[in-house]
Amino acid sequence: MVDQRKPETAIRYVDPFRDARALQPITAAERTLLRQVNQKIAARPSLRDIIEYLFDTTQELIPCDRIGLAFVDPDGQRVTSYYNRAAYKPLLIDRDYSEDLQGSSLRAVLENGLPRIIPDLELYLAEHPRSRSTRLLVKEGVRSNLTCPLSVEGRVVGFIFRSSRQKDSYHPKHIELQMAITERLSQAVEKAWRIEQLEQANYAYMQMLGFVSHELKSPVASMVTDARLIADGYLGDVRPKQKEKLERLITKGEYLLSLVNEYLDLARVEGGDLEAHLRPMVDVRGEVLDEAVDIVRPHLERRRMRLTVVMPDGPRPQVCCDPALMRIVLVNLLDNAVKYGNEGGEVRVTLEVAASRNVHPSALRIVVWNEGPGFSPAQRNKLFRRFSRLDTPQLKGTKGTGVGLYNAWRIVRLHHGRISAAAQEGEWAQFSVEIPASPECDDDKVQKNGVIE
Repeated sequence: MVDQRKPETAIRYVDPFRDARALQPITAAERTLLRQVNQKIAARPSLRDIIEYLFDTTQELIPCDRIGLAFVDPDGQRVTSYYNRAAYKPLLIDRDYSEDLQGSSLRAVLENGLPRIIPDLELYLAEHPRSRSTRLLVKEGVRSNLTCPLSVEGRVVGFIFRSSRQKDSYHPKHIELQMAITERLSQAVEKAWRIEQLEQANYAYMQMLGFVSHELKSPVASMVTDARLIADGYLGDVRPKQKEKLERLITKGEYLLSLVNEYLDLARVEGGDLEAHLRPMVDVRGEVLDEAVDIVRPHLERRRMRLTVVMPDGPRPQVCCDPALMRIVLVNLLDNAVKYGNEGGEVRVTLEVAASRNVHPSALRIVVWNEGPGFSPAQRNKLFRRFSRLDTPQLKGTKGTGVGLYNAWRIVRLHHGRISAAAQEGEWAQFSVEIPASPECDDDKVQKNGVIE
């Protein structure tokens, strides 16, 4: 007679609050180890460190040859592997491995929040032949698995997997111990993961921004140049009405070009690749200020503004800096002074060398001042933030990206300097930059991202 009984299922969901076998007393030694694990989790700086620590120190509590961390996508339809550690190689399921939750036994873990034990992965694969992840794990030599949900405020955000190359390695007692660990682990893990997601999204955004800006720069610059050639009569006589239209076209093109340049600078600043190539004895007037003035001069002339440069007596100020980056700072400050200053008013640039008692013999101070509406003390707090612009009735019609001052702030910090702002409402505004001034640079040190290494 053929036995018609259904074989025992290859998967089991365990409710540690109802399964008596999972509610065995925790020994004093286990409690001590759990307390140490919780303390270490709270101090770990990264998710990778957390998983490495659990793999290395919790084998006495829950044996495993492989441990993995995965997160549920925001729409709840897919799970993506974040980090894996194993006592063997190669790993066929590693970082960024992703799989649909539809039809997976993980869907039940996600929905009911109960841990899962698969005592025999080969049997489970026989029952679920379409499970690609199970097939890969079996190929790695894994034979049993314990899965615990990572829950934050009743919502499952991910899973922690422990796997063994031996069958039937996990029991309800292991569930209880793992749940005790994940109670502390869940919030720390989700917070760190969300931060990393934001950083990755920001990096991808900046990469895209840099690419688009770079692709726009050449054709826009070419159009402005061609329009200028026509307007100036190099390709034949131009009637006054035609020249007026061309001048408007040039103005709009130069505005677009300034936006492109600011976003290119922002992509460099935020992309993590910004470096200061320091040079000694940089002539600030000749290599920084004069070139910055040449860039903004057309804008100055269109607004009929006067530029005054105040220099100290004696030799020209020299400083250890990256002249290309400092030009970006001065262009932004001068452009803002012209853009937000009174038409027909004055823009004044002052270069000062002040004595210093610190390691540097002197400090260079550059002040850019303009006549204009200025800003209030409360509005000053909004400056130097990315995409932040002053919201005043006088300035609402002035176009801007809100990134120029932020870029300047990042670059000045890179030089271990400081940038500040002051104003008198209805009268003037000024921005001051201070950077160390030294006739020599230390050739043995290279500055990257604001840190001297």
